[in-house]
Amino acid sequence: MTPDLDAFRAEVRAFLAAELTDEMREAAVKSTSVFTPFAPCMAWQQALAAKGWAAPRWPVEAGGCDWTDAQHDVFEEELQAAGAPALLPHNLKMIGPLLLDLGTPEQKAKYLPGIYSGTDFWCQGYSEPGAGSDLASLKCAAAPDGDEYVLNGSKTWTTYAHHANRMFLLVRTRFEGKPQQGITFLLIDDMKTPGIEVRPIIALDGFPEQCEVFFTDARVPRANIVGAEHDGWTVAKHLLKYERGGGAPAPGLRRKLIQVQRAAAARDDGFGGRMSDDPAFQERLGELAAEVESLDHLFRVCSPRGGGEMDPAYPSMMKTLSADLGQSIAALMIEVAGTEGLPRQLEALEVGSDVDPLSSEFDMLAMPYWLNARATTIYAGSNEIQRDLIARRVLG
Repeated sequence: MTPDLDAFRAEVRAFLAAELTDEMREAAVKSTSVFTPFAPCMAWQQALAAKGWAAPRWPVEAGGCDWTDAQHDVFEEELQAAGAPALLPHNLKMIGPLLLDLGTPEQKAKYLPGIYSGTDFWCQGYSEPGAGSDLASLKCAAAPDGDEYVLNGSKTWTTYAHHANRMFLLVRTRFEGKPQQGITFLLIDDMKTPGIEVRPIIALDGFPEQCEVFFTDARVPRANIVGAEHDGWTVAKHLLKYERGGGAPAPGLRRKLIQVQRAAAARDDGFGGRMSDDPAFQERLGELAAEVESLDHLFRVCSPRGGGEMDPAYPSMMKTLSADLGQSIAALMIEVAGTEGLPRQLEALEVGSDVDPLSSEFDMLAMPYWLNARATTIYAGSNEIQRDLIARRVLG
């Protein structure tokens, strides 16, 4: 550690102490999926944006930070140590980087400030009732009418659409020929546009995280195309590399393992000792900890942070490994919680609630986290699809 790095760490700690509220910390604790409770999370993004730290890995000219790799590591370490909530990925890790790469100058000027500041929130319209992992079969149609498209169809599993004021989505603009060659990537400026209806879906954990979105003659300017008309499949693949491999998953998984270890140290093993002292538990914890560190090293070696182009198989590798590992950690959480983790405590899980959990906070969170972790190997392209991509790109 150099004096300059020590000074940077002190600056980060001072900022976190001043700006990270109790509500934001509570939101981080009560995050039972990769999507943090909305309102405190967006307030945290806005605080980071005011400091100029919302998207440190963006290009400097777009609001990023001219930090060394060591500074990025220190920043992430301090965020985790302070209990900061993870930012929602849609803005800063998905549509923002896509527009930086492929957006027109007009689109960048119009959308990037709100994406960065957190005054806008974007949802992603990809999956449909009949088009999930087989996304090329989507049918939500955009028919040209002068300078506008007229949208009809639906999207499903649209995360936080009931909170969003904007949307990026894939629509079918041509029905003949190869399915992938008739899709267009489109931006919706206002989710309150006439003809757009959002219906939240109550998930297994009891919360409306996902939504259905219906389009009935909704009008969107044709100027809102990203890339070329009918070439949205190429644009979507470009975005997916950010969705699947654009973030560092290891710090969050490492924090979960620490929570598991602490809970096991406080849990009677039924034989007069602590669960954390059991050799079988220690072995599983150690194996998972080693896998988390391996995942962290993969991120360091293969991500663009080291310079150069991203390996085409890297996003699929990161998505597959982090999803599998997250499910394994969730399973260990359930084992530690035991029957104390079975009750569904929706009121106690609400940020700002004065309802105490029936047992420990860890027990209250274990089952919702496990339920949400089941979806990680499905969304953003199922792990089966990812392994096919890895086989083609790496193994030939």
